[in-house]
Amino acid sequence: MSSSLKEQLEREYQRFNSEFGLATPDPIWVAREFKDEKVALTAALFAYGNAKRIVKFLKGLDFKLLLEGSEKEILKTTAYYRFQKPLDVANFFITLKRATSLKEIFLKGYRKEHNVLEGLKELISYLKSLNSYSSYGYNFLLGSPPSKISGGSPYKRWNMFLRWMVRKDNIDLGLWGDEVRKSDLLIPLDTHTFKVSSKLGLLKRKTYDLKAVLELTNKLKEFDPNDPTKYDFALYRMGQKGLSLDSF
Repeated sequence: MSSSLKEQLEREYQRFNSEFGLATPDPIWVAREFKDEKVALTAALFAYGNAKRIVKFLKGLDFKLLLEGSEKEILKTTAYYRFQKPLDVANFFITLKRATSLKEIFLKGYRKEHNVLEGLKELISYLKSLNSYSSYGYNFLLGSPPSKISGGSPYKRWNMFLRWMVRKDNIDLGLWGDEVRKSDLLIPLDTHTFKVSSKLGLLKRKTYDLKAVLELTNKLKEFDPNDPTKYDFALYRMGQKGLSLDSF
């Protein structure tokens, strides 16, 4: 890894770790507004598709229903987004309402070997056990517990949620304190980050999967072994904005 690339990534991190980084619509806007783990998970799991449409949808949700409403009231929602029909959105809220502390459930799995994938396996399995409802849209939101590396889902939205909860800076919320080590987090790999990381020589794997997530995270640990995912937002914004890579 060249020192110039590390220096540039550090500059981009500092640049985007500011109000400038939040100038473009992003689901973390909603997470930062409420500072609640269940609202944050909602914002993260609905974060697929066009960023402006994601934020518009999230800002239109009645989070008071999630935080204070009854299940009967929640079932009256008319909100929908892409693959999720109103009944899918309602049952997602109901599942979260039935949940205890997302952090504590995650920690049950994570603490075994300080492995975030084990934490996600515990948390996703737990959430799925709370509600027998099933549909394509609902199942798409929650996903399945991690089971394989090669060819497996990158878990972009879930890893983004963990980044928000664990890291604390001008972007991330750090609501879970320091019980999860930043060094154990995995990069929330989306197609933008995948492409820009490949162009920068940070990623050799050609397949967009969980194995690529692990490879990129390990590469970024060469720059900062204690906090590799701090570069995620900068890489994402660089790819999203199509910033020039010629200087690298």
